[in-house]
Amino acid sequence: MLFNISQFFCCLRLAPHPMAETIVLKAYLHGQHKGWVILMYAFEKPGYKNTDRILGLLKGACQEYGIKEVVLASTHGTTGLAAARMLQDAPDIRLIVVTHNFGLKDAGTLEMSPETRSEIESLGATVYTGTMPFRNIGTAIRQMVGYSQQDLVANTLRMLGQGLKVCVEIALMASDAGLIGTNDILTVAGTARGADTLALIKPAPSNRLFDLKIRNILAKPVNW
Repeated sequence: MLFNISQFFCCLRLAPHPMAETIVLKAYLHGQHKGWVILMYAFEKPGYKNTDRILGLLKGACQEYGIKEVVLASTHGTTGLAAARMLQDAPDIRLIVVTHNFGLKDAGTLEMSPETRSEIESLGATVYTGTMPFRNIGTAIRQMVGYSQQDLVANTLRMLGQGLKVCVEIALMASDAGLIGTNDILTVAGTARGADTLALIKPAPSNRLFDLKIRNILAKPVNW
């Protein structure tokens, strides 16, 4: 549901959710859509255990916000494959699965196997491997002199969670590669493995980082 903050009474509450370790932040909306609306799902713990919940929220959010492009981070491909399978019955939604760059862990290697990549692509998704804006030349500079400006940006975003930092990063990567347009997208990322963060973002290319807008954080962990 799209709404304006002026529609709210000054009333917020945290409500338990049937799924263990999940808290729902709600606000009271008045006017045409009077009642409690969900602002954000907050997971007590980060990590892969939240993946199924995030993917369920993703599908509903695509319908709610009218989103046609989803950008999702997947290192080994497990989350990317699950999302591609889930969105098979939604051919109007484009899924872009973003990997690490080659050589991030070991020179000349990529964590996602060619077989997994091919399987994801066979389901209609795009798998993209490219330069990571927050882990590129600046990382090499930090290793030499102990600091780089990209670390300041990345660590500031991490104050809201590792997953949110990655959501921003993959939105930049997909935009740089010309894989998405300028309309709002949904981004999915996580902490270490799996997915625990879902955010609505207006994308921008990395050279226009500060034109990117984090419109809404639909789900994230409260600890990471």
